Amino acid sequence: MDKRSMTIAGHRTSVALEPEFWAALESIAVKRSLSLSSLVAEIDGVRAPDRNLASAIRVAVLTHLGDAVQKT
Repeated sequence: MDKRSMTIAGHRTSVALEPEFWAALESIAVKRSLSLSSLVAEIDGVRAPDRNLASAIRVAVLTHLGDAVQKT
């Protein structure tokens, strides 16, 4: 697990994810011309209240990859 700190919605937070998820998340951010913090803030803004941020990020990455597969 890699733990990273960032500012989201004006507050500092830390998120621990597997390196593969960080790499996928960074790739998504680049493709969308967003900073990593902006993408995580977007995910944070739409996540279910009962889901922690790390889980929401993993689901967002998997959803993005699933959508990409369906488009091909």
